[in-house]
Amino acid sequence: MATYYAVHPKNPKRRSIGQAVDSVLSDGIIAYPTDSCFALGTRLGNRNGIELIKSIRQLDHRHHFTLVCRDFSQLGQFVHVDNTVFRAVKAVTPGSYTFILPATKEVPRRLMHPKKKTVGVRISGHPVAQELVQMLGEPLLSSTLLLPGEEEPLTDGRAIADRLGKQLDAVLDSGDCGTEPTTVIDFSAGVPEIVRRGAGDTSPFE
Repeated sequence: MATYYAVHPKNPKRRSIGQAVDSVLSDGIIAYPTDSCFALGTRLGNRNGIELIKSIRQLDHRHHFTLVCRDFSQLGQFVHVDNTVFRAVKAVTPGSYTFILPATKEVPRRLMHPKKKTVGVRISGHPVAQELVQMLGEPLLSSTLLLPGEEEPLTDGRAIADRLGKQLDAVLDSGDCGTEPTTVIDFSAGVPEIVRRGAGDTSPFE
C-alpha cells in the first residue's frame, strides 16, 4: 500500500522527499507532482517498475517514457544535443515541456523508440520534482498519470492513493498541479516538430 506524503508545494520537507527517494531506489513506483500534472515515476533501471507503469496506463512498446533530469549537465548524459537545439531548449527550461531527442548509450534500449532510438527528456520547474531528482542523483523515469479511458490526468493525491495505492509505493501530494500535460517537442531531426500542445507555450517552436 502506498505511503501518502503531504508536502509543501514550494518548500517541501527533505525528510518526506527522502523517503520517497528511498522507495524509488528500492525499485518502487511513486506518484508525484510536476509543473504540468501528476506523474508516475520509478528508477531508470527498474525493469519491473517500467512494465507496471505500462500496465497501469495500458501503454505499448511505442510509448515515449520521459527522463526527468536535475539540470542540463545530467540531461546531456542521456541525449545528444547540438548547440542550436541546446539554445532552443535552454530558453524555455525548466518548464512544462518534454523534448524528444536522440538517446545516448546511457539509455537502456528498451526505453528508446524502437525505430528512432530517441527518448523524451525534461527539466521540471516544480519544487517537489526538482528536489526529488536532486536527491535521487539520477533521472526519474516518468509518465503522465493519465489512466486508460480518462480524458484528464488525476489531480488529487488522496484520490491517487485510494485508486492506485496497491500498485504504488508512495504518493507525494502538494495540492493541485493542473491537468494539462507537457507540450512535447520532437527535435530528433534537428528542427522542432510539435507533437503535443500542452501546458508549455508552443510559439517559440512555430
